[in-house]
Amino acid sequence: MNDEDTKNGLKVDGDLKPLKFSTSFMDTSIKPCTDFYRYCNNSWLSQNPIPDDKSSFGTFSQMSERNKYLLGKILEDCASGSIKDSNGIKLGDFYTSAMNISKIEELKFAPIVKIMTSIEGISSRKELLEKYIELHGLGIQCFFTAESSPDKKNSSIYAFYLEQGGLTLPDRDYYLSETFSTLKKDYQKHVANMFVIYGYDIKKSEKIAENILSIETDIAKIHRTRADLRDEEKNYNRVETEKVSKSYKSIQLLEYMDKLKIPTPEYVIVGQPEAIQYVSDLLETHDVEELKSYLLWNVLRFVSPFLHSEVENENFDFFGKKLMGKVKKEDRWKNAVRIIDGCMGEAMGEIFVHRHFGNDARERANIMVADIIETFKDRLSSLPWMGEETRNKALLKFSRFRAKIGHPDKFRNYDSLVIRSDDYAGNIFRAIQFEVNRQMSRVGSNVDRNEWYMSPPTVNAYFSPTDNEIVFPAGILQPPGFDPEMDDAINYGSMGAVIGHEITHGFDDQGRLYDENGNMVNWWSDKDKEMFTSLANEIDVLYNGLEPLPGINVNGKLTLGENIADIGGLSIAFEALQRKLNRDGRPDLIDGFTPEQRFFISFSQLWKNNMRNEFVKLLITSDPHSPDMFRGSIPAYMHEGFSSAFNCSYIPEEGTKFKRINIW
Repeated sequence: MNDEDTKNGLKVDGDLKPLKFSTSFMDTSIKPCTDFYRYCNNSWLSQNPIPDDKSSFGTFSQMSERNKYLLGKILEDCASGSIKDSNGIKLGDFYTSAMNISKIEELKFAPIVKIMTSIEGISSRKELLEKYIELHGLGIQCFFTAESSPDKKNSSIYAFYLEQGGLTLPDRDYYLSETFSTLKKDYQKHVANMFVIYGYDIKKSEKIAENILSIETDIAKIHRTRADLRDEEKNYNRVETEKVSKSYKSIQLLEYMDKLKIPTPEYVIVGQPEAIQYVSDLLETHDVEELKSYLLWNVLRFVSPFLHSEVENENFDFFGKKLMGKVKKEDRWKNAVRIIDGCMGEAMGEIFVHRHFGNDARERANIMVADIIETFKDRLSSLPWMGEETRNKALLKFSRFRAKIGHPDKFRNYDSLVIRSDDYAGNIFRAIQFEVNRQMSRVGSNVDRNEWYMSPPTVNAYFSPTDNEIVFPAGILQPPGFDPEMDDAINYGSMGAVIGHEITHGFDDQGRLYDENGNMVNWWSDKDKEMFTSLANEIDVLYNGLEPLPGINVNGKLTLGENIADIGGLSIAFEALQRKLNRDGRPDLIDGFTPEQRFFISFSQLWKNNMRNEFVKLLITSDPHSPDMFRGSIPAYMHEGFSSAFNCSYIPEEGTKFKRINIW
């Protein structure tokens, strides 16, 4: 790491200074009631162009960059031998392998020659079916995806899920929509280029690329849309294992489970039966040579980011530049941090929280979480549109609500994972196999309620409906998300709203389908479902009308749950702040702003973000969140406290009345 690596942050005493809330990011020439997002963030947005190695750059990018810097120092210490325990040695060897460019260049395709050769040597459909199962065991989930996860209707047990998959591009629309026609041609050319680099002649490579695009396009046609995938009931189809084996014969489910050492369960949950049926038919009838090329491509694309520079550069040219809009690759050490976090996140996270997240930070965060939880509980008790029968069950669910803060109490054991200092691609394969084995071996066993689905340094948070819990890793509990040095208005406007956001997920259009035990069951009265759906539909319509780019609209159905959570989270956090101010007293103006104004400004600044157009298109197609410009403004406009705080008679533009839709 060097000074160039940290040009988007401030070095202080050899460390990277965290980003803080600041009124200097604002542009007060813009009226807050006209364009609140620009009012809060315009100066920062204009002074912080997107770095060449990124598709977007904003608050969460900067938080992640700081964490990468801290994690990079941890890995350097591990590689130098400063951390001598088992995990420290593995992490050091992993990092050394990632940074050993000369060895990677020397190896070229050696890490995948054996498996590529075995695919090339397939001479029968039987051998092909055996090989696809082998690839799944390596984490290369071609044709469809399979996983173990808590049974949504019996959340105490890990179930086996079969779901649609098999695509390289981010979503079915990339294959089927005219919007991405140019990108699809670029993709076909990229596939051909990769096989030429591997050693095939141009004509054969172009034919393979044509086959790949044809197969994936046909699979895409049968895929459900992202919005349809939010229908929890439609995507839960419990089928006896024996019946699945017979219905989707070419999947070879029993052989699949035997080879991957999956305990054979009584039933399987099939997410999208039509997609699994199509793939089964494809495996049974499609030309074997073309299916071989599809397997070859899946291996090649999977490992290409970790191979020598010619392959890595071709991979970046398409996936980085053309798909994401990046100009250059990120620094190698940053990429290594990201990969190792994905492979050994809890090992690296244990060191991270020991160095950078003490018990004091955890306790302060717990206090805020408790405050937001109490506010939401009172909201549930008095919602005017919710009937008593549903309300009582909602309160029961909320009484069993859990919050995890910072990091697991017990970290994952990596003793059986083999890491070598001279085998970067091999380390990644072994780490993924380690995780596949860990997850698949637990099918049919009791759910571990202490498991975390994000590593401690992750700058994110989540709600788990089957666990009925919210989780906040240490990575997001740092400035400006959570800053113990700032006044309450700033923290409640940022992290308080995030906490409220995650809490409401337990009761949004998906979360409301799960009861106090995390089981998917209908516990709402018909009248209350109708009331909720009516309000949710209004939010759907509102966001459908938003255009992040000319002619490109937000998908209101896809983003519905997150939009409800954004609006509700801000509202809950605002009330929690009012309660705290009433308890502790109101401070004087700070920087010329009232606590209420600072609350809303802090909320909007959390979402400041510059994004490349290519990345906006990708998000609109595949991301359940609305673009940040709307996340940092619409929830504020929705809240009556905003109008009072900024003396607004109109929102968001003169001559129109912004309708407020209050669910939580």
